[in-house]
Amino acid sequence: MHLRKAKLMFFYVRYPSSSILKMFFPDIHFNRSNTAQLVKWFSNFREFYYIQMEKYARQAITEGVKNPEDITITRDSELFRVLNLHYNRNNHIEVPENFRKANEASLREFFKSINLGKDSEQSWKKQIYKIIARMDDNIPEYFMSPNFLEQLE
Repeated sequence: MHLRKAKLMFFYVRYPSSSILKMFFPDIHFNRSNTAQLVKWFSNFREFYYIQMEKYARQAITEGVKNPEDITITRDSELFRVLNLHYNRNNHIEVPENFRKANEASLREFFKSINLGKDSEQSWKKQIYKIIARMDDNIPEYFMSPNFLEQLE
């Protein structure tokens, strides 16, 4: 139940602080262990997200895309569907528009970096992570409800 909620929160925040997590999981008595577990979940969510971004950026390059502005993501895009299926398997919520925009920006950043050969550098993704972290959004207040998921069923 908490994992599903955390996955849905990922649509709004990719880099939540522990204080944000505590606000949105009021039914959990937080300690070092379970706080670390929630933080680890988001780390795993980001890992999957960035693997997909890199994969689709390389695919765009292989397909001959030259300009990052030619890369667009719509709600019907394969990448969008893959991410929605992963984080929102039962379509509990409508994916926020800001997440689509973050996807497009992420994909373009990966595309530009790979095209410039930066992927041969050891820490080439760090700059992309910083850009994407700034795209975090406010999580809707209804996520704070302890019976949040039951409300969606």
